[in-house]
Amino acid sequence: MTIIPAIDIINGQCVRLTHGDYAQQKVYNNNPLEVAKQFEEAGITRLHIVDLDGAKAGTIINLKVAENIASQTKLVIDFGGGIKKLADVESVFNAGASIATIGSMAVKHPELLEEWLLEFGADKFLIGADVLDEKIKISGWLEDGGINIFDFIGKMIGLGVTNIFCTDISKDGAMKGPSIDLYKNIMAEHPEISLIASGGVTTIDDVHQLKEIGCTGAIIGKAIYEGKVPLNPLKGTLEAYNYFK
Repeated sequence: MTIIPAIDIINGQCVRLTHGDYAQQKVYNNNPLEVAKQFEEAGITRLHIVDLDGAKAGTIINLKVAENIASQTKLVIDFGGGIKKLADVESVFNAGASIATIGSMAVKHPELLEEWLLEFGADKFLIGADVLDEKIKISGWLEDGGINIFDFIGKMIGLGVTNIFCTDISKDGAMKGPSIDLYKNIMAEHPEISLIASGGVTTIDDVHQLKEIGCTGAIIGKAIYEGKVPLNPLKGTLEAYNYFK
C-alpha cells in the first residue's frame, strides 16, 4: 500500500478543489517544489501531480512544475492534465516524470492510448477514472464521459492496462472519508487491477480500510495540507506510512 500525496496546480500554485469545483479552490502554497521537498523529507517516495489548468484547457500548461520537482528531488512522479498527443507524452517523460496520467483521452480516444501503450509500455501509464454516481467525468470533471466506471475499467483491461486510480468527485476535498463501497465493488468486478483510491481519504484509518479491501495505493491531498494526516516522522507518522509500503 503506497501513500501518494497530491499536488494540484493552478497558476503554478499548489491548490485543492472541493468536489472538483474550480470555483471552490484554496491555495496552500505558491511554491510546489517546497511542498514536494517536505514530502520527500518525511519519507514519501511517490508524488501525484495534476495540471488543473491543463485539464481544463485541454493542453499541458504547468509541466515546468514537474520538471523542477523531478530535477531537485528523487520522488517518483506521475503527471497528468492536458495530455492529448504523443508529443505531450514524450514531453512529460522528458520533464522527468516516470508515469503519465491519462484521463479524458482514455475515454474519448482509446485508440490513441493504445498507440501510446505500444510505444512506451503499460507500466508507464496511470489511468485516471474520475467518477460521480458511478459515471465517468472528463475534461477536468466538467463533462460527462458517457460510460460507467465498471465498463470503463473493463475497456482499459482490454488494452492491457492494470494501473488505475479512481476518484469519487463527491468525496474529493470534502474530508469525509473515501468511497469504500465503490472501491469494494470495483475490486469485486475487476480483481486483476492495481487500484489506487483517491478522494476523501482523511485519516490513517481510511488507509487501513482501503488496504483491507485490496487497494494498492491512496492519493491524499487536502487531508495532508490540513494536518489531518501529518507527515512529521518525529511524531511516529513515518512508521505508519512505512507500514503500508
